[in-house]
Amino acid sequence: MTVYEQDGHDLRLEWGYDGVRALGPHCAVLVVVDVLVFTTTVDVALGRGGRVLPLPWHDERAARAAEAAGATLTPSGLTVDGTRVGADRRPGWSLRPSSLVDLQTGTFLAITSPNGATLCAAGAETGATVLAGCLRNASAVAEAAVELAGGRPVGIVPAGERWRDTEDRRLRPSTEDWLGAAAVAAAIRATSPSAEVVLAATTFRAAGDRVPDLVAGSVSGRELTEAGLADDVALASDVDSSTVVPMLADGVLVAA
Repeated sequence: MTVYEQDGHDLRLEWGYDGVRALGPHCAVLVVVDVLVFTTTVDVALGRGGRVLPLPWHDERAARAAEAAGATLTPSGLTVDGTRVGADRRPGWSLRPSSLVDLQTGTFLAITSPNGATLCAAGAETGATVLAGCLRNASAVAEAAVELAGGRPVGIVPAGERWRDTEDRRLRPSTEDWLGAAAVAAAIRATSPSAEVVLAATTFRAAGDRVPDLVAGSVSGRELTEAGLADDVALASDVDSSTVVPMLADGVLVAA
């Protein structure tokens, strides 16, 4: 055990893939937050009665995994780090949450993304119960996380984005995921929150009704808006508009 696991706290928060690796083995529940856009897309899909198979990004086995599971693999042209952003403008399902607002009940989608989907898959490998949180479902996910944890630690993992101009595509902490994680943190009354959680919850409460403006004005929000995807930013910024609790069960995100 090291300080990186935030030992001694019942509510913990850390960024990205390394955060999943650090917190997952020591938490009963992990809440993955990728506001723009994977966990928002999952919330919309499950709210319509669908299911989502999260698959790692740039994994050549994705198509085979989707076929084996009986899921429809969505186009992966949309990312939020500048790579092919806005490419999925044709009709049909995609990583864009706005493409799923009329999804038919029972639809089973396989979705790859560099952050949220990849982290959900990684979280399952730690043994923790994985929930997909966003601004839309923050309070519902927070309540479910506490119940599922049963007094054991809960970890919140903002996914973050990727710097597109670095060789290793390293983590870019993002405003929207900080706010999404902060919304979940603020909705949980922890007995012993870590310093990271306290700061996040304080941030969310201070932001108040400015959260949608802050998301829209963030680097990621501006990038999507300039690419003509403002509808996705608006959907993602609708705080507590959903009561859907996406939970990973046997590798598939379903409504808990």
